Amino acid sequence: MNILSIGGSDPSSGAGIQSDVRTFTSLGVYGFTVVTAITSQNTVKFSKTEPVSSKMVKDQLDAIFSDFTVDAIKIGMVYKDSIIKAIYSELKNVTVPIILDPVIRSTTNGDLIEKSALSAYKKLLLPLAFVATPNVSEAEKLTGLKILTKNDALKCAQKIREIGAKNVVITGNQFGKGRIVDFVLENSTCYSISGKKLQTVNHGSGCNYSASLAVSIASGKSLRDAVKFAKEYAYNSIKNSRKFGKGIQITNFKKTELEKSLGDAILDFKNLKNIYSLIPECQTNFAYSKPHPKSIRDILGISGRIVRTGKGINVAGNLEYGASKHVASAVLAVEKKFPSIRSALNLKYDSKIIKKFREHGLTVLSYDRKKEPTYIKRKENLSVLWGIKNAIKKTKTPPDVIFHKGDFGKEPMIIVFGDSPSKVIKKVSSIL
Repeated sequence: MNILSIGGSDPSSGAGIQSDVRTFTSLGVYGFTVVTAITSQNTVKFSKTEPVSSKMVKDQLDAIFSDFTVDAIKIGMVYKDSIIKAIYSELKNVTVPIILDPVIRSTTNGDLIEKSALSAYKKLLLPLAFVATPNVSEAEKLTGLKILTKNDALKCAQKIREIGAKNVVITGNQFGKGRIVDFVLENSTCYSISGKKLQTVNHGSGCNYSASLAVSIASGKSLRDAVKFAKEYAYNSIKNSRKFGKGIQITNFKKTELEKSLGDAILDFKNLKNIYSLIPECQTNFAYSKPHPKSIRDILGISGRIVRTGKGINVAGNLEYGASKHVASAVLAVEKKFPSIRSALNLKYDSKIIKKFREHGLTVLSYDRKKEPTYIKRKENLSVLWGIKNAIKKTKTPPDVIFHKGDFGKEPMIIVFGDSPSKVIKKVSSIL
């Protein structure tokens, strides 16, 4: 998955395109950048802005779109009227979602857009936005309204939508003590996503929010789920912020052991030779459980899928707990009997693949979906639990592989298990 960030350069990497690339990388997607302005700033002060020429902005955009597939676009700092017009001329016919983050002033007190450019911003860029993500101050400047209550936020969001944005998220509302509320106007529906307020001043959380929102939307999530994901991501980036310089803290991304292990294994899986040939029609997922999981909410998986694209594969989605329900359910069932087994991925069924697993000395089990009770078939995710439990009920050895040959309307499948994602990859690579 590829995301384009259009914005200003921050040499501290706390915000701007550098921060966006850090976010994209942490979420396992590839980031392109188009620079609109070069700033001189650090964690103490904002010194100077030098805009890039509108022609160079156009040339950068042409370079990206003539060579790459872009799945979503995030627009941050645009600074000048001429740059706004250049961006509009290049993006007015694109069909991918555009996430517009109306950055007006930096945390270090630097102006990120000229006052004379606000009119063009509203006229040209807001109508391109699938979703606009101003904070309270930015929303007030865009509309001329004051936000003190939820009703004020609604009026402000409605005005931004009237200007042209399809959906609006106003971040940073403090309607309750100790809580930060994101107010969302999705089409004609309004709702709030609330979270705990962290008592810290930081540099970069707004960029983290909009960049992670862009990744989540590009992966196919609903706006509500994407906003929840972005809020949690930004919260964690603030929570893990560090004092890299002499001034305010910079947001930071800290992966857990599970996230790092599963993320690394997914990259290794993508690099296996001819692995595309083992991707089933329903695509592949990969899961890794916390020790002693109580439910699939304790199991990390991909919110989308590992999908086949020609003779390659791409990861569509983010790592989230409770995702990958079918593979996670399989891990949950096996782990209850064999606690050492905490990871699994699914592959296309092929009798030759099963033969290769057996030739390598792996423990291969199976179950017959045609014997599955009707009441089990009617309930989502029960089929996997029923099948895995039946496959392992008589064995005293942890399974390496469990397969079934399908049923009417049900694709046959192989699931490879291991005590860690790297062990799962090792077993898969042994048959290639």
